[in-house]
Amino acid sequence: MSVTYPVSSGSDRLAALYGRLNWRLLPFLAVCYLFASLDRLNVGFAQLQMHDSLGFSDAVYGFGAGIFFVGYVLFEIPSNLLLPKVGVRRTISRILVLWGLTSAAMMFVHNVTTFYVLRFLLGVFEAGFTPGVIFYLTYWYGERRMAGAIGTVMLGGALSGVIVGPLSGWLMTSLGGVLGLAGWQWMFLVEGLPCVALGVIAWRCLVDRPDDARWLSDDERALLRENVGTPRTQHHSFRHVLRDGRVWLMAFAYFCIICGLYAVNFWLPSILKSAGVTNPASIGLYASIPYITAIIGMTVFGRSSDRFRERRFHSALPTLVGALGLAAAAASVGHLTMSLTCLAIATMGMWAAYTVFWAIPSDYLKGDVAAGGIALINTIGLFGGFLSPTIIGWTRTATGSLAAGLYVMVGLLVVGVVLLFAIRVPGAARQAH
Repeated sequence: MSVTYPVSSGSDRLAALYGRLNWRLLPFLAVCYLFASLDRLNVGFAQLQMHDSLGFSDAVYGFGAGIFFVGYVLFEIPSNLLLPKVGVRRTISRILVLWGLTSAAMMFVHNVTTFYVLRFLLGVFEAGFTPGVIFYLTYWYGERRMAGAIGTVMLGGALSGVIVGPLSGWLMTSLGGVLGLAGWQWMFLVEGLPCVALGVIAWRCLVDRPDDARWLSDDERALLRENVGTPRTQHHSFRHVLRDGRVWLMAFAYFCIICGLYAVNFWLPSILKSAGVTNPASIGLYASIPYITAIIGMTVFGRSSDRFRERRFHSALPTLVGALGLAAAAASVGHLTMSLTCLAIATMGMWAAYTVFWAIPSDYLKGDVAAGGIALINTIGLFGGFLSPTIIGWTRTATGSLAAGLYVMVGLLVVGVVLLFAIRVPGAARQAH
């Protein structure tokens, strides 16, 4: 049903329109992002039981956690270059269904090879999801609302951190032995299959572009086009994007943020176990605390960034907070209260930086070519998702401690702060004044 607004001020009409859009688009995309993060993070909790039942070392686990990103990186840019031609609805639906089935199939892991293969395939099938969603938002949201919109969707990622611990801990302890399956097998099955249902919903409910939305009137479409505006920086092709040094600077800054973020995402359960928490359910409850602080940080920095229309400082400052928090956590490994407090501060900072960061390329890259540009940035960045758990796994196997690997991530976060301050694009420069 289309709505025609009465004669009123443009700001009132726009506010009413975005009130509808926010409810129509953002909650569903946030739920999808929640399960995307859930199916990445739950392997950290599975490791608590897989370590003993399958005999996986920390190095095997770290490489298996990271190889997800190899598959993701290899197929991300092709997926997003095809997205404008194939359409968002088909792309998001296909991704959700295939990664849901693959995540559930993790219950069949029985040796190192199957662990590596399924984690790699999970990355292949999820490739393109995050940059695809961000690109999709550029069709609907202008610069004034972009950080808030991205932040709302990515709240799903932080919420998954709150949910994955208690849920995974409960599944692993309560369902272990039912029908002859281990607790970690039930966890993968129960947390993977809902993505298939979300894929069906995406097929039925999403539209490719605002012009395809039958629930918008012609006046609303025109108002939306006016608000989204035209690109300040014109990229004529993906090759043009590849030659843009600003895009590569964004990519390497994002790489540094991701290294720190996934150090916590994948190793938080192990850090808690090193501090003396052994029960999976208790580990799950403790692990939810840093993500509660992340939700606060994402909300505060996202709203502030949109209010002041400033991106660099709003992403660099929380990255620095994340580095300091992670350094303190590395120094206090083995001490539950101190390490958990520091990890909460670090997680808050890194998730806030992650959220606001994506408003920079979204402001800078517009049009269909933005799909490839955003995918390129995400692809380079997600090498950090492979590097981070792998380095920490190797160093822990070699030294018996998580601290050395965490300090490497701290150094990369500091480099990220410098790179973020160095980003100067026409949109961001103007916003900083």
